[in-house]
Amino acid sequence: MELAKNQFKQALKKGDVQLGIWTQLGSAITAEILAGCGYDFIGLDGEHGPSEYLDIYAQLQACAAGGPSQPIVRIPNHDISLIKRYLDAGVNTLMVPQVDTAEQAKALVSAVRYPPHGVRGYCGAPRASGFGRIKNYATACDAEICLIVMPETRQALENIEAMAAIDGVDAFFIGPGDLAASLGYIGQPMHPEVVRVIEETGRRVQAAGKAVGILCTDETQTRRYIELGFQIVAIGSDQGLLTKGAEHLLAKFR
Repeated sequence: MELAKNQFKQALKKGDVQLGIWTQLGSAITAEILAGCGYDFIGLDGEHGPSEYLDIYAQLQACAAGGPSQPIVRIPNHDISLIKRYLDAGVNTLMVPQVDTAEQAKALVSAVRYPPHGVRGYCGAPRASGFGRIKNYATACDAEICLIVMPETRQALENIEAMAAIDGVDAFFIGPGDLAASLGYIGQPMHPEVVRVIEETGRRVQAAGKAVGILCTDETQTRRYIELGFQIVAIGSDQGLLTKGAEHLLAKFR
């Protein structure tokens, strides 16, 4: 049994745009349905959604059964022990919120790598290694793990180039909600000044040689981000689709 290539990471290296959908409901059934819809990736939300470790584990299994979409797991914090558990569960694309400094980014790179290049704890037969069937997993996995950091504050913006220079940081995913709050526009991710800063940050990340992404549900602005070279683009969520779809259906009969 061989370690599968991280198709999402390979696509970023080729410069391809990856369109995805966020799942916040914490449901493995929802994840399985979405995995067969044709999106390039599914964002499994362990930060703001209700999902805990076992919920994410089940959603990873559901994604594998449902279709070709690549799961991206957003964890709630920088906890090294939590990162280890998610990697062992088979997460190969990890998104980490609230990354503000190069020192934090370096620590995250270390957390996803085995010694001597990092501090990831070793397990002989995790799900990630096919429960021990992938014999070279420990030596081959570094090449397939994709680390995405989220700049969401003024401090992070000041340190973009320093973070982008770190080997092992593969991409940046801008958090528009938290960034808007940090800039003084809480609840206004589409404020012109917030959008301007996001676009400028995207250009800076790309100039540093790294991929950049965002979640945006405004169609016009989303297309603008794609035109500007944003490669990781989440265009909606299960929660949003359910809410709007249910309201729209009811409105047709009332």
